[in-house]
Amino acid sequence: MDETLRELGIISDYEQLAEDVRVVRQRLAEVRVTVESPDGMVGVTVGGAGELVDLWLDPRIYRRPDSDALARTITETVRRAVRGAQERGVAIAAAFLPADATPESADLRFDPFLRELDRR
Repeated sequence: MDETLRELGIISDYEQLAEDVRVVRQRLAEVRVTVESPDGMVGVTVGGAGELVDLWLDPRIYRRPDSDALARTITETVRRAVRGAQERGVAIAAAFLPADATPESADLRFDPFLRELDRR
């Protein structure tokens, strides 16, 4: 009987961990970071996984057509927004990451972990 109780405790621990990770995953899915370029001509919003959610361009960009400069501005603005989303993600998932985790070193994709927990 003690063995069964221990197994139930382990199963309960796994279920709680899986639920905790699901909550983190949901919070990450809700992350939105919006950044504007320094000149205010480009704005982007990215989600918690760094995906581009929205992009807007000020109509004044057409006054001086320079597609190369515009591309660089968009790219840099997206990078800044993604960095902000990564920082928020690490803060949200901190309990599941090593103490020295950084946005560059952390893997915030929990789906493989959840599938393994769900199998048990």
